[in-house]
Amino acid sequence: MFNYRHKIQFPAIKAHDLRQDETFFYLLEKENKRKIRFHDYDDIYKVPGLYEQLFYDRLKCQSPAKVAEVLSSSIAQSQQNFSELRVLDLGAGNGIMGEELKKYGVSRIVGIDIIPEAFSASERDRPGVYDAYYVEDFCNLNDDKRNEITSWSLNCMVTVAALGFGDIPPEAFIKAFNIIEEKGWVAFNIKETFLDNKDTSGFSKMMRELIFSKYLDLYHMTRYRHRLSIEGEPLYYYAIAGRKNAGIPQNFLSQFGYEA
Repeated sequence: MFNYRHKIQFPAIKAHDLRQDETFFYLLEKENKRKIRFHDYDDIYKVPGLYEQLFYDRLKCQSPAKVAEVLSSSIAQSQQNFSELRVLDLGAGNGIMGEELKKYGVSRIVGIDIIPEAFSASERDRPGVYDAYYVEDFCNLNDDKRNEITSWSLNCMVTVAALGFGDIPPEAFIKAFNIIEEKGWVAFNIKETFLDNKDTSGFSKMMRELIFSKYLDLYHMTRYRHRLSIEGEPLYYYAIAGRKNAGIPQNFLSQFGYEA
């Protein structure tokens, strides 16, 4: 798809010395050596083909394909059709997850991302994947924009590799969850350590509570290799799919130290 080949250099530092959201690489451009964090998506998206080369070619990320597969398997269990889904892709980026969903013949896909560079990259790299794409902060949607997104009658939400590192706050995830129609589908992934009882952070407690709560009917949960670290070691995530049973009340977040 991309003819661009960039010179990428990983630092001479052990990945264990950095949190996953602190990991960085160097982009070598002529005489310039630019340090870019893995989570500096705005800078990465500006460079055509860099995101794919870094995360998919070098680090073998397989999360979009895995989450789409888990969602498809769950829907098959319910004897529904994947083609009936009207999906909200939360944290859509440059459209890789949308492209995966298209392979299954999904009916509609609406993308949303807080970064303008993500929208520009999706238009450049995967034009036509999304029926609509919004550059918005889901925590601060005005009424007109919320009504516009709701008017798509969305019955599925997906989000990939964006939970737990501040890219998508819990408040945004829950507000997106609540926009989905009752009995709609939800599919996402999360780093395995966030579901470990040893992790006592508010985020981990919240996700464990949500996944096994009355608000979500869990269909499928599987551990898999998300991608490799810069040292070539596997990073494991869980891919999760389920069905929305009810909207999440505003006071759900407060018990874990978040504002509703």
